[in-house]
Amino acid sequence: MSRTGKGTIAFFQARDAWLLGVLLVSFFLLYGNIFLGLGQDWLENDNYSHGFFIPLISLYMIYAMREQFQNLRLDPLNIGLLVVLAGLGQLILATTGSEFFLQRTSMIPVLLGVCLFLFGIAYTKKLLVPIGYLLFMIPLPAIIWNKIAFPMQLFSTALTEKVVKILHIPVFRQGNILHLAQTTLEVVDACSGLRSLMTMFALSAALAWFADFSTPKKWFLFFMAAPIAIFANTIRLTFTAILASSYGSAIAEGFLHEFSGMVTFFIGLAMLVGINKLLGKG
Repeated sequence: MSRTGKGTIAFFQARDAWLLGVLLVSFFLLYGNIFLGLGQDWLENDNYSHGFFIPLISLYMIYAMREQFQNLRLDPLNIGLLVVLAGLGQLILATTGSEFFLQRTSMIPVLLGVCLFLFGIAYTKKLLVPIGYLLFMIPLPAIIWNKIAFPMQLFSTALTEKVVKILHIPVFRQGNILHLAQTTLEVVDACSGLRSLMTMFALSAALAWFADFSTPKKWFLFFMAAPIAIFANTIRLTFTAILASSYGSAIAEGFLHEFSGMVTFFIGLAMLVGINKLLGKG
């Protein structure tokens, strides 16, 4: 099957509108419950509260490329149906095995297959990043998350211990627990820095995609998310340890703990934006 067209008018030709509409309705009927489950996770799991923004950023990526579509050739490929079937096969197998991560990620090959079937390779290449970006909204399986989170807890605790000692505050570390003069602090999963890491990678990916500089610089900006997240989280833990050392563990809990999490996010965001500007000047 081969059709050609030009511009956004061709992108939404009347003869294709009905097929696009049917596919979109089918997609949301098929994945409606999965999106409801994702929304519930975003509400209840602070580690993925950024999930609400990922589809919006993905849509904005597509909107930002609207002028680029004007020069692309519509050349639909039937092989896209095979990609859709592969994605649906993944969905069926994952549903049978009650594997939520594979159920949710199956929407990626389904969307890519629909793009190939309706618009062809040129459009699909352009839409590859916006569609792939949706992976940032899908929580990792608990078994993978826990394997990453605990080593990060230990690493964050050890790093915070070193910084606190530099500040001449007596501290003794035991695993992921910091023993201070007046109290004991446990660096739990939420304070491991993994939450910040996931959010920073999602932000750095978006910034790198929108940035107008070379590919190596884009990759550099993307991977800077890791040290930035670790640095911002260490500031948070150090500040918490200082307060706990002086006023006890109660001061480091409740509102102050949540507020420090927001401060950590804005510190990381400011650093990412700063690096983005520096790379743009280079």
